[in-house]
Amino acid sequence: MNKHFVILAVAGLAATSAIAAELPERVKSAGKVVVANQPNYPPMEYRDPATNELKGVDIDLGVALAKQLGVKVEWSDIGFEQMISSLTTGRVDLIHSGMSDLPKRRDTLDFVDYMKSGAQFYTAAARKDEFKSPADLCGKTVGMSRRTSFPDETAKWSAANCEAAGKPAIKVVGTEGSADARAQLKQGRVDAAVQGSETLPYLMTLEKDTYALVGEPFTAVYQGIGFAKKDSELRDAYAAALKALMDNGEYKKIFAAHGLEGTMLDGIYVNGEAAK
Repeated sequence: MNKHFVILAVAGLAATSAIAAELPERVKSAGKVVVANQPNYPPMEYRDPATNELKGVDIDLGVALAKQLGVKVEWSDIGFEQMISSLTTGRVDLIHSGMSDLPKRRDTLDFVDYMKSGAQFYTAAARKDEFKSPADLCGKTVGMSRRTSFPDETAKWSAANCEAAGKPAIKVVGTEGSADARAQLKQGRVDAAVQGSETLPYLMTLEKDTYALVGEPFTAVYQGIGFAKKDSELRDAYAAALKALMDNGEYKKIFAAHGLEGTMLDGIYVNGEAAK
């Protein structure tokens, strides 16, 4: 092996060991992190229909981060609405499942942010000429997962852009999840739907000529890995591991593999603020 690469490899191992040393003792002893994740949000997390294997951006990034820390990942399939309580009661070590870093969640959690996202209106492809801009949705029925921040964000957008302009409000329909919203859209039970902007290009490739975007994302938010407030050691170790993946190019490689280069961050952010 080239001497230069040997030196780089040794340096890389030393850096990994230094980051791993920051882990809490319970994680070092267990040799693993238990991670809350619900694999129903492609391309962030999903199960391959053919193999039942976990796939997605969060899965690839979660494994890469754990490897950087010298531990394994144990994925725990938990309903989105139960994730925060599972974390605060110690059932899991962290949440890595397409969760938005929202101010109201920071009372309970700390976030290491890893990508940009936004709420996006979309409709059935057959109705794309009917809804050419988000304003065309005023007075219409729009479905979205009730477990997310989308209902509140849509109501807020409607107040500012529909009611304030003298138009009828959007009728927000909370669904059992994004898949349920899409099913209701196909059945004609809702006029449009809302989902994270990072997921729609994948779905539109998977189901060609089925959906059409309506305007641009109407919110801007970071997705973050969630940690209990008391678990600052684990949070900081993950921030250091993410920085290492950014520096060595693996972070970019993961996002490029899923066609999501445009959602990458330019540095480390904790609770929405650039880390010092």
